[in-house]
Amino acid sequence: MRSHNFELIFDRVGHFGRFQIVLYFICAFQNISCGIHYLASVFMTVSPYHTCRPPGNVSQVLFHNISSWRLEDIWILFFTGHEDQIIVQLQNGEVWELTSCHRFRRDEKSGLNSDYNGQKSSFPCLDGYIYDKSKWDSTVVTQWDLVCNREWFAKMVQPVFMLGVLLGAMIFGYLSDRLGRRLVLWSTSTGIFFFGIAVAFSSDYYSFMIARFLLAMSGSGYLVVVFVYVTEFIGMKSRTWACIQMHSFFAIGTMVVALTGYFVRTWWTYQIVLSTVTVPFVVCCWILPETPFWLLSEGRYEEAQRVVDMMAKWNRASSCKLSELLSLDLNGPVGNEPFEVKKHNLLDLFYDWNVGTRTLIVWLIWFTGCLGFYFFSLNSVNLGGNEYLNLFLMGAVEIPAYVFICWGMDSIGRRNVLVFSLISGALLCGVVMVIPKDYLVWTVVVTMAGKFAIGASFGLIYLYTAELYPTMVRSLAVGSGSMVSRVGSIVAPFWVSLSSAWTFLPQLLVGILAFVSGVLSLILPETMGMPLATTWEEAAKQDTEKESSGKLFPTTKNTALEKMEVIDSGVSGLGE
Repeated sequence: MRSHNFELIFDRVGHFGRFQIVLYFICAFQNISCGIHYLASVFMTVSPYHTCRPPGNVSQVLFHNISSWRLEDIWILFFTGHEDQIIVQLQNGEVWELTSCHRFRRDEKSGLNSDYNGQKSSFPCLDGYIYDKSKWDSTVVTQWDLVCNREWFAKMVQPVFMLGVLLGAMIFGYLSDRLGRRLVLWSTSTGIFFFGIAVAFSSDYYSFMIARFLLAMSGSGYLVVVFVYVTEFIGMKSRTWACIQMHSFFAIGTMVVALTGYFVRTWWTYQIVLSTVTVPFVVCCWILPETPFWLLSEGRYEEAQRVVDMMAKWNRASSCKLSELLSLDLNGPVGNEPFEVKKHNLLDLFYDWNVGTRTLIVWLIWFTGCLGFYFFSLNSVNLGGNEYLNLFLMGAVEIPAYVFICWGMDSIGRRNVLVFSLISGALLCGVVMVIPKDYLVWTVVVTMAGKFAIGASFGLIYLYTAELYPTMVRSLAVGSGSMVSRVGSIVAPFWVSLSSAWTFLPQLLVGILAFVSGVLSLILPETMGMPLATTWEEAAKQDTEKESSGKLFPTTKNTALEKMEVIDSGVSGLGE
């Protein structure tokens, strides 16, 4: 069936009527849950101030010449972190000097004072640690003592999650083509709920990581498939806006994380509360039908007809006979015969010098966009001030960014929006570096602007990539770009930790990458108003040819297979 015939279905039953609106918001609501779990670790892995636990009961504590009877009382004076030393006297008379990762016993008799110059014996923190509970009663770090020589265990929580995201996108994207969109939506949503709860009840670090990994696979699988699912139900007139605004619900999930973190300060309770957001979708997902496009691709015409009739009934429109539309192409080049698709590999993205250059630039943009997106979110808790408000604002600023994309890409062009976003993001990273430390409000405002710019570029790149390549490698191009972007999300947590070498080193490197990406983007052709390329020759002419009739998803000039290839490939980049 040709794509223009498929669009005739939407012309008859409605491009975005009541049926599509209800279905869209049901599916979009679950995107909130995905956004939640992608950034839940921001507060789960908080590492509070800590010190070694002394090997006995404490009778008196000395800290900065201030004496106290309880070790837990000194946190209100604890400002400078790991370099501070706490002196305690045990009930047996021993005097110990405690630091964040070491403890020393004074070998010579001494009073509780800070001017001891005698011999000391060093001991590891075998009795565990005492943590500051002024902000969080419990985190993953305090639960399993992920500090000092075990600190890297905490740093691996988010990268391992992102590895699960990568694997889930590949597995469930394949299964959705084989088993159907609806079944995968059911299974991944159920997995999000149960694995989310399993994370909260993990008995040790390793079961926690396994549960988080499976949760990441489920969440990523849902995001990949839901964009295909929604796209196959929405007509061309509303498709672009609907797809991009799915990102906004992911951003709402970030805001929910900030609000929940503010009110719930125990990590496992926090995780359970966040996991309950999935419940409404799990309850309602059984009413979602399979997409008619997938049913038609499997030859299940009667089921597809029933879905189309249901769409027409909900939208109060007249239905159409799929058999009549299908018969129009029975003798055509597409007909009902399966396509013989030539297999392509990664080397095809380096077809010649120009195409290879284009591919490397696109990959750099994918990497930079994803790295910047997660760096700004993860680093929001380190900006100073209220970390919960900072993360909330980092999520809120994404929503106008996606509105900007929708307006800009069809008015001033895809490339122009991309270049503007990347270079603006680079300049804003530079501005953050020169703001005085005491100007916290300005630091947060400029960082929000940087997240807006980087978020806009990351939201646009998957669509732009789909338009830059011809049909035979379009899936490969966007899929490879998505793979490269996952590398950015995996290294983002480590990128944040570069601030230990120099406070602004992460911003400097992100700014350099964004500036280089923005300048190199000028080499790429503008694709606004041009039909999708079907051959390398057409792709090479994108710099000079513009057809006013061609919009994004120019379905009147492409087969249904080509159209859905754009959708399926583009979705892989939408896994956030």
